[in-house]
Amino acid sequence: HPQRLTKPLIRRADAPKRGDFSMDPERVMDVFREATWEEALALAGDKFREIRDQYGKKSLVGFGSAKGSNEEAYLFQKLVRTGFGCNNVDHCTRLCHASSVVALIEGIGSGAVSNPVMDVTQAEVVIIIGANPTVNHPVAATWIKNAVKTGTQLVVCDPRRSDMARIAHRFLQFKPDTDVALLNAMMNVIVTEGLVDKDFIASRTIGYDELRKNVEGYSPEAMAPICGIDAETIKYVARLYANSKASMILWGMGVSQHIHGTDNARCLIALSLMTGQIGRPGTGLHPLRGQNNVQGASDAGLIPMMYPDYQPVSDPQVQARFEAAWGLPSGTLDDKPGLTVVEVMHAIEKGQIRGMYVMGENPAMSDPDASHARESLAALDHLVVQDIFLTETAYLADVILPASAFPEKTGTFTNTDRLVQMGRQAITPPGDAKQDLWIIQQIAARLGLDWHYTHVSEVFDEMRRTMPSIGGITWDRLEREHAVTYPCRVEGDPGQSVVFVDDFPR
Repeated sequence: HPQRLTKPLIRRADAPKRGDFSMDPERVMDVFREATWEEALALAGDKFREIRDQYGKKSLVGFGSAKGSNEEAYLFQKLVRTGFGCNNVDHCTRLCHASSVVALIEGIGSGAVSNPVMDVTQAEVVIIIGANPTVNHPVAATWIKNAVKTGTQLVVCDPRRSDMARIAHRFLQFKPDTDVALLNAMMNVIVTEGLVDKDFIASRTIGYDELRKNVEGYSPEAMAPICGIDAETIKYVARLYANSKASMILWGMGVSQHIHGTDNARCLIALSLMTGQIGRPGTGLHPLRGQNNVQGASDAGLIPMMYPDYQPVSDPQVQARFEAAWGLPSGTLDDKPGLTVVEVMHAIEKGQIRGMYVMGENPAMSDPDASHARESLAALDHLVVQDIFLTETAYLADVILPASAFPEKTGTFTNTDRLVQMGRQAITPPGDAKQDLWIIQQIAARLGLDWHYTHVSEVFDEMRRTMPSIGGITWDRLEREHAVTYPCRVEGDPGQSVVFVDDFPR
């Protein structure tokens, strides 16, 4: 591509940063000048160290990528936590399924999907809410369409009519922002008509009585004028879902990208639990992920309140384990959750954040308030962007480091089904562009970190030692089998595609 970044760039002294910029990718050299890798890395790393030493460890932040490999995400968060010295690390999940993950961890102890997408072929009923798989998840859409052809009853719930509505058994075109009203009305029907799974509730849940009381006031008749779906249709769908031998729920950004996104997801989880529709093939909860490796990046620890494998940074035992694994003295790691990417933009305004390292993301475009984000990014003392194209965020950078695309490196990627897959390098990065793992290690060295990874497999082996859920997946096995589903805790374990069969993690 003619606009591919192939050389390190440094901002010109006569090109001040402005939040109200107008970007012209064809005139890059009006703003930047070419530099050697040594010059660019020295400026990038030395300035980070200077800011850390002058303003404190929490004056720096890292924004990682959900499009890179698991190993890149893992090393990036490790750099922020050990090199910057804080937990100010995040990625696009904050604007994606973070609300779903919060609800899932709160409700069932895990933020991952319970069943693979292909389980729709074993379901009698499938509910899709707030998602358009045909456009955004075409592989999932194919499984769903094939399931419908063989008799699965599909219910689509969405304010917009999508392609899936065309083949749906029922299409519930509810009013925007009334998800909770619709879902609570369904739960009201299930409770009042005795369609709950009493044994499942008794043995595997807590708080059912409180939930039952909460939904008493959400009758279909009361909610119909609010959500725009008539009471009889709500009752029909609730009965269909609860009475099925196997019902599955899939949802997308239409559920999660709300100020009440977590409540939306809580309702879906409650529906599944009160009916026992989880822990078996063809059942469960499946938040359809966004970018290609948002699952893996989250697993690897690109989250300000969690170490890899969703281990809380505030837990002293977890902190001690990671300090031991990373060869750090006791008490080195920060025990306070870091800032989210949205909080970071406000912290920059207050002068609390002075420097930012961005790898493969574009907050100048993805932030909910893009104008505010651009003004904040322009106000940074030091912004380093590692990417393959001149993004809007890169246009505000002090240093741009040309990185590698998917086919230009070897690494693992984890899809929405919890399937850890091997990606193999097919071509070399163009020009002077470098692989991301190499760049991260060069920045780490300039922050005083003594890392000696010579191959991506060494990073993966370290991940296995710190992430119990993938402890049984070896690099050799991935090279042989190409993909393994987690949890896979011990070598020889085939991997578990359906989780929560007997219990929920706590």
